[in-house]
Amino acid sequence: MSDTDGKKTLGLGTRSGQVKQSFSHGRTKNVLVETKRKRVVVPKPGPAGGAGAGKAGPVGDPSRRPAGISDAEMERRLKAVQAAKAREADETAAREAEARAREEERQRKREEMEAKEREERELAEAQKRKAEEEARAKAEAEAEAAREAAAKSSPAAAAAPGEAPAAPRGGAPARPPVQRKSEREREERGDNRNGKGRAGDEGRRAGKLTLNEALAGEGGRQRSLAAMKRKQERARQKAMGMNVKAEKQVRDVQLPETIIVSELANRMAERAADVVKSLMKMGMMVTMNQTIDADTAELVIEEFGHRATRVSEADVEQVIDTVEDKAEDLVSRPPVVTIMGHVDHGKTSLLDAIRKANVVSGEAGGITQHIGAYQVTTESGAVLTFLDTPGHAAFTSMRARGAQVTDIVVLVVAADDAVMPQTIEAINHAKAAKVPMIVAINKIDKPSANPQKVRTDLLQHEVVVEAMSGDVQDVEVSATTGQGLDQLLEAIALQAEILELKANPKRAALGAVIEAQLDVGRGPVATVLVQNGTLRKGDIFVVGEQWGKVRALQNDRGERVDEAGPSVPVEVLGLNGTPQAGDVLNVVETEAQAREIADYRESAAKDKRAAAGAATTLEQLMAKAKADANVAELPILVKADVQGSAEAIVQAMEKIGNDEVRVRVLHFGVGAITDTDVGLAEASGAPILGFNVRANASARASANQKGVEIRYYSVIYDLVDDVKAAASGLLSAEVREHFIGYAQIKEVFKVSGVGKVAGCLVTEGVARRSAGVRLLRDDVVIHEGTLKTLKRFKDEVKEVNSGQECGMAFENYEDIRPGDVIEIFEREEVERKLA
Repeated sequence: MSDTDGKKTLGLGTRSGQVKQSFSHGRTKNVLVETKRKRVVVPKPGPAGGAGAGKAGPVGDPSRRPAGISDAEMERRLKAVQAAKAREADETAAREAEARAREEERQRKREEMEAKEREERELAEAQKRKAEEEARAKAEAEAEAAREAAAKSSPAAAAAPGEAPAAPRGGAPARPPVQRKSEREREERGDNRNGKGRAGDEGRRAGKLTLNEALAGEGGRQRSLAAMKRKQERARQKAMGMNVKAEKQVRDVQLPETIIVSELANRMAERAADVVKSLMKMGMMVTMNQTIDADTAELVIEEFGHRATRVSEADVEQVIDTVEDKAEDLVSRPPVVTIMGHVDHGKTSLLDAIRKANVVSGEAGGITQHIGAYQVTTESGAVLTFLDTPGHAAFTSMRARGAQVTDIVVLVVAADDAVMPQTIEAINHAKAAKVPMIVAINKIDKPSANPQKVRTDLLQHEVVVEAMSGDVQDVEVSATTGQGLDQLLEAIALQAEILELKANPKRAALGAVIEAQLDVGRGPVATVLVQNGTLRKGDIFVVGEQWGKVRALQNDRGERVDEAGPSVPVEVLGLNGTPQAGDVLNVVETEAQAREIADYRESAAKDKRAAAGAATTLEQLMAKAKADANVAELPILVKADVQGSAEAIVQAMEKIGNDEVRVRVLHFGVGAITDTDVGLAEASGAPILGFNVRANASARASANQKGVEIRYYSVIYDLVDDVKAAASGLLSAEVREHFIGYAQIKEVFKVSGVGKVAGCLVTEGVARRSAGVRLLRDDVVIHEGTLKTLKRFKDEVKEVNSGQECGMAFENYEDIRPGDVIEIFEREEVERKLA
């Protein structure tokens, strides 16, 4: 139907009305509103070309169309609905096809598995039938042989095999006829004439389980194929007697004084939960990470059926006991050569010339601050390992460590300087280590060189060179020109050949830490000289109070290597802390062993330090406190780049001081200066001395805020001199007296307002008002003080010369008599310095 305007509507029962709509500024407008009920439009196709069909096609009757929708829009919507239905039908068909394909694939796999099982079953049956036939044929052959033997001895036994023998005369039943072989075979195979198998065949196959039977259960949860296979495997093991429970193994468990529950379970090869449960039954509520005492652990061990073996804590180091090397395992190794000598005698320059590298330029001030380890290959192919030790006196302990790991000592002596104090120390170290020595007389190219004086001076220290008919090789060299370097290398190779140095590279590695440092990017790094065995990447080791796992190895040229053999110096990464220079590195089997050994060593060292620092009696405590009260202390904090340098600085600091003042190192360590160091320095009022290290940004800001002084050094001379000067400032100044004159009292006058005044004659020198005076009576000092007044006639004067008379009055003292002598002197304060 149509409305009054001629617009087409769908006859939905519309209601119309007017609504007044308000706008801003008071404007209004009447709006015509129509309210329609929603209705689902289901188009009905009319007869094609009918009068009341409206537009042809899928649009339908115009009277069923919603108001305001054109024929084109209606047609578009109907097409969209049809397209959606078509897509849904296609998707449904695709899902059904995919489901059918999956079902077919499952059916195909099921059939393949059934066919495979059927083939295996038939093969097993064929093998079984073949074995039974062979056994039956063997039995028949034996029976036939027995019958032939019986036929020879008895005529009745000679009857035909297929005929029954006649019944005996006594009426006993005759034996049944012997069944023929072919019939038996057909019966066993099931090839009877009616084509049916044996009745027992189904019973024999009843134990077999096919996939169809496994999947054909009615209702409930079905057992999986894997479960059925496990059941068959258990049945097979049971038939073969394999499921017999193994007998419990009794172990000898090493039991220290205390042990962690998890470690106890590991040593017993039991579950940690079972051990915890056992302890809870005893009334101990513990976890697997708690520690129990040895008595409790022994009860647990006995409960689990093992044997406990008590060991002491020191027994943990038994795993690193030295193993005796077999003679056939020993091979030649390069010699370890240590360069020793006085400071600035050219040790590093000599090694620099040998290595054809520039090492000395990397050291501050051209002075070696650390122990360096390098490998050099000579022109003849011989490999030599060199240790370059610092020559300064403060590094005595570092040189001592170098001598302990070395095979040959090259003593470098400057031809223009001869034997010096550190040269003597190097000789003593080499003799104490019982190491052969080669003397290298360096700087032979200088005009003032006198090598003969060097040889003569060495005689005073019992070093007799070959040129003086001795047994110590001496070579004249020049690190600048390269003169004599080949002869020096030949002498080292000859000495190494005499020593016949050998090691076993197949055993666990054993080495010594030459140097250790805390690297910012790599963590704790130790320079290790491998002395025996081979150190490989991934090895677990313990070194001193630290342990670790080799994460990387780096040789002296900075290259990454996978292993290092005897006499090879390498940098080891992977430590959990910085070891001490001189510690021994040992490779162990497990991390638990390494951790246990490191913990024991750390505990032992802590106890040792506590015992050394504790006074044994009250008297000793009081005496120590009294001595400390009279000694001025200079507290300092030391941070260095490597462990050896830190130790050397601490040893140098301990030598500074006397009975009045001393240097106290509050803390020393390796690495950058941190906020913790600044906090300790602030609390103690101590400066921080950094040797080749710097403070981080946070520590610098904290030091500026708290007023903590941080001083940086790169040469140890400067550090020692500055600390010595600072310690000298704590010394009390020395007071020196200079006598300037004598005066003799002639008369004593009493003056009102002043007191007693002595009339004196200056007999020697001069009398000054500002000077100190002593009153002598019969050459005994009875008073020392200062003058209150010094007058010449009635005038106050500053000084009176010899031969003149004057008046003197003492401050707060009036017991003066004629004949007393006045001694006049001046005091001078002189600053003291530490030697």
